[in-house]
Formats: sequence, structure tokens, C-alpha cells
Amino acid sequence: QVQLVESGGGLVQAGGSLRLFCEASELTFSRSTVAWFRQALGKERLFVAAVSRNGNPYYADSVKGRFTISRDNGKNTVYLQMNSLNSDDTAVYYCAADPSVIITWIATAREYDYWGQGTQVTVSS
Repeated sequence: QVQLVESGGGLVQAGGSLRLFCEASELTFSRSTVAWFRQALGKERLFVAAVSRNGNPYYADSVKGRFTISRDNGKNTVYLQMNSLNSDDTAVYYCAADPSVIITWIATAREYDYWGQGTQVTVSS
């Protein structure tokens, strides 16, 4: 069965950086759309970034210019580099993937069949 595992979360001071990792079993990322979503306590789950099957990145306006999504096909790993973090970035970050998601629906959480357990990112002021 497909399993996604996130890592790299933690506590960081405002202005700092973190790098998140997403690894998968039984799913080839280079043949799937892979995305990051985040959910703050008491808030809805929101799109952060995604990488398409052909490797093109997509970002929410709130993180554009600060976050970078990338994919290492050899390691079957997707990364989210997060810079200039602020308190609004505090959330549980989830990795999601699905081989059938197309660009039109890339930012829609319900389109993804496979999800990781989430990793907590906390930014202190």
C-alpha cells in the first residue's frame, strides 16, 4: 500500500528556515502530482506548494518567493525549503500525492488520494 512520510518539522525562530522532506513507498513521485498543504489549529487545510509530473512548481501566493518545492527522482523524495518564516507559517504540514491530479485541480486537497501523517512546524516570535 502507498505510504507517505513527512519529516523535518520543528521549532524555529521567526526569520529562520526549515526544510521538509516527503518520502513515499509504492508510489513513484515522478509519475505523480505531489503537493504540500498546511493546517493551523482550528483552521482549514490550505494549499502551500506542488510539483507537477513534468517537474513544474506551483505556489500559494502566501509563500511565493519564500518557499521552494523540489523533487529528487533518484531518491523518490520531495522537499519543501521554507525561508523567512513567520508566525503565520505555524501549522501542521502534510505531503499529498496522486498520479491522476491535473494542473486545474492541483491546489484542491480533496483531489489527492494519498496523504502523510503531517509534521508540525512552529515559528516563534
